[in-house]
Amino acid sequence: MVSLPGRPAASLLRFLFLGLSALASPARAQPELHVPAGLSRLQAVEGAAVVLPAWYTLKGELSSAQQWEVPLVIWFLEQKGKQLKQVLSYNNGVVSSKRGVSLVHSMPSRNVSLQLQGLREEDSGSYHCSVNVYDSQNVDKGHSSAILELSVLVPPAPPSCRLLGVPRVGTNVTLSCQSPRSKPAAQYQWERLPPSSQVFFAPVLDAVRGSLSLTNLSTSVSGVYICKAHNQAGSAKCNVTLEVSTGPGPAVVAGAVVGTLVGLGLLAGLVLLYQRWNKALEEPANDIKEDAIAPRALPWPKGSDTISKNGTLSSVTSARALRPPQGPPRPGALTPTPSLSIQALPSPRLPRTDEAHPQPVLPSPGGVSSSALSRMGAVPVMVPAQSQAGSLV
Repeated sequence: MVSLPGRPAASLLRFLFLGLSALASPARAQPELHVPAGLSRLQAVEGAAVVLPAWYTLKGELSSAQQWEVPLVIWFLEQKGKQLKQVLSYNNGVVSSKRGVSLVHSMPSRNVSLQLQGLREEDSGSYHCSVNVYDSQNVDKGHSSAILELSVLVPPAPPSCRLLGVPRVGTNVTLSCQSPRSKPAAQYQWERLPPSSQVFFAPVLDAVRGSLSLTNLSTSVSGVYICKAHNQAGSAKCNVTLEVSTGPGPAVVAGAVVGTLVGLGLLAGLVLLYQRWNKALEEPANDIKEDAIAPRALPWPKGSDTISKNGTLSSVTSARALRPPQGPPRPGALTPTPSLSIQALPSPRLPRTDEAHPQPVLPSPGGVSSSALSRMGAVPVMVPAQSQAGSLV
């Protein structure tokens, strides 16, 4: 051993011990947080539990003695578009956490793994673990952090199956299948159950939208069809029964009935409209004008001609003469011609006397006298004469 001049051997040993103690002091130790390789991105199913593994070491320490260290552990959750929020903390022997969140190991411990139970979709995000180490005098000796990604998967919810179209021979239909909730988006598969088992693929199957297109239907494609929605987290099913008919569908029958009813209604409306139109035409013919003045009845001498006030002879028309003869003409009888009339002739005024004067016999067209016409049943008709002023007299 080499001795220092002026210093005893005991002093040298004490110096070496102090140097080694200084190398092992916590002032030179730095915390370092670790995450298992390949486990920085985790996936878990909704409703299950997951452990986010993490632990720390003190870099530069000579022994694993922990008498002097006091850790402060905080776990944060970072989500896109949201503020950073704390889910767990351990400080001075006290653990504070949210529902379903805890530390795997009791503290104090260098294993600070986080456990999440009863996972929900909103638990997905980036989890930050932060560790600060203090000595017994509450002096901060260092800090370290790590990040783990967690994605909570949601199995497909039970899908709903629908039949789009009328399943008749020769027509086309589409079987639709959709799950209301799934993370990631579900994929779909259609198959037909026995006895005619069949699995469908593209292009008749759309695995993303969940639709199955069946064209030119026949009765042989009838059966029960199963749709399966699946992703990494799980699967769910639904079914629909396809029955292909050969006759007209209910929609066609209903359309025919409705069309017939509409046609009958239109026909009834047209008949009613025609009846009202006929009634409207008959009403003016039956109306009697209240302001019309009935003509005065003038006395007509039976069997004689009528002379107007101005001395003219009225036209006489025999209704009997207009009728065709009922039998062969008698010998010596005259056959009246149709539309016989006596033209008005000027007649001089005769002085009135109390004696009866014989009525003059005026010639009539065709050689028939007025007295003969009277005996034959002719009816005298008076034709109004015009005055010099142009008015009827």
